[in-house]
Amino acid sequence: MSSNQALMPLVLHAHVGGPNPFKIAIALEALSVPYTVKVWEFGDAPNGVKGEKFLEINENGRVPALEDPNTNTVSWESAAIMTHVLHTYDREHAYHPSHHPSEDVPGVAVTANPQGLIDFDKWIAFLISTLGPMMGQANWFRHYNAIKNDDALERYTAQSYRCFDVLEGQLAKSGGESVLATGYSAVDWHFYPWVAGYGFTGLNLDKHPMIKTWLEVIKGKGEVGRAYEKIGKGEKV
Repeated sequence: MSSNQALMPLVLHAHVGGPNPFKIAIALEALSVPYTVKVWEFGDAPNGVKGEKFLEINENGRVPALEDPNTNTVSWESAAIMTHVLHTYDREHAYHPSHHPSEDVPGVAVTANPQGLIDFDKWIAFLISTLGPMMGQANWFRHYNAIKNDDALERYTAQSYRCFDVLEGQLAKSGGESVLATGYSAVDWHFYPWVAGYGFTGLNLDKHPMIKTWLEVIKGKGEVGRAYEKIGKGEKV
């Protein structure tokens, strides 16, 4: 992974107030991929994610986005960006499972551990399709909706807790060390910035001791601290 340090620096487009850019920064730090950070504002101002300049990078007008001069590519949506980063720079498969052609079933590509690959994908899918959106909606109705809507806030808070219940059970399999029972991986990078914001969402961890333990474990990783520091010091557009 140290060979990645000879690469041209990538450009990570971020905002300090959202969780998704941090997961990408954690990945880049863990893989020793050089990168710079540009910090955008919300809205349609020239330095905003809905402004003309940023929309040329990401038509959807949201961060993160990643410009990679080594592959001459631009990616956006955190899951797609993470896939690009892992497939391009995690050559040793230290943080994601590898694929191998099947010798037993000609014409069928499987992995040496197909269940491991499925588990990797399904927990990421759970985060980006369910836990993240439920917390995002709870955040919206707690902090940003122009009209108070207690019913909506109650619903999305309850759904966030339901997701925490699911995650709590999964974390118990590793004693709170990692989302996957097989060990620390990119799945933890996906979950951490979202779950770490539980207080902003108005949640508590009184009934989720495994999540509390896991947050401390992941917070203690060097790449996590470096990622948060780097985005915090990113270049403002």
